[in-house]
Amino acid sequence: MTIQPVPGIPALRVDETLVIGDLHIGVEAHMGKKGVHLVSHTDQMFDAVVEAAGTEVDRILMIGDIKDSVPGSTRQEYREIPMFCDRLLEHFSEVGIVRGNHDTSIEEFVPGAVRIYPASGARIGDVGFIHGHTWPSEEIMSARTLVMGHEHPTVLFKDGVGAHMSEPCWIRGKFREKTDERYERLPENFIVVPAFNRLLGGSPMNVIGSSLLGPIMNSDLLDLDDAHIYLLDGLDLGRRADLMVKTTRFKKWNDDENSPRHTSM
Repeated sequence: MTIQPVPGIPALRVDETLVIGDLHIGVEAHMGKKGVHLVSHTDQMFDAVVEAAGTEVDRILMIGDIKDSVPGSTRQEYREIPMFCDRLLEHFSEVGIVRGNHDTSIEEFVPGAVRIYPASGARIGDVGFIHGHTWPSEEIMSARTLVMGHEHPTVLFKDGVGAHMSEPCWIRGKFREKTDERYERLPENFIVVPAFNRLLGGSPMNVIGSSLLGPIMNSDLLDLDDAHIYLLDGLDLGRRADLMVKTTRFKKWNDDENSPRHTSM
């Protein structure tokens, strides 16, 4: 299968399927409660989907966190998620969602034509897809490549005078082993997808001592040191181990489903 990131857009093309994750529709409502009032960016996300799909893609799979609130829901989510999915169904022959930890009762928000996969994952050919907040099924882990979101990966840059900036990024690497005590067979490769919603904070993947999100990312299954970090324009920054920095000047992305709101950088 052909797996190719879309240049400049946090979306992945897997043959004829477009894959995106972490839309967090409704995040503006939560930002408004903190005094940051923004217009909805959901229409802009739809336009980015159409641009990423081009004329060669007729299916879309969203790998979790379509909605933002957890627990509960906002008026913005009830208004915009159904409309967003209706527009996707007009543009794509198939629309699918892999359930994320923010997708509580997602069935209430989407049309019946949208296929909802469990948090344990979905599979297209030899590629498995999960959100990343829970362990995948054995079927998903027997695929050659595992694609996941949840992490909102960014890379942190630090200059000689202590200035910091971060950019969303892709993480691409390999599994350490072919099998382990939990799974009879493991994928060869993994890809971590950046968050599709540009309003979200991120988790710097190259900060020394920083914890990661989800059981897979925190396990010994992945060779994270040798994984490569790529910017959205496709630039390969090299091995994660060679890009590590030491800093305390950021707040980690908090995706605790029991928290009333996440924190960002």
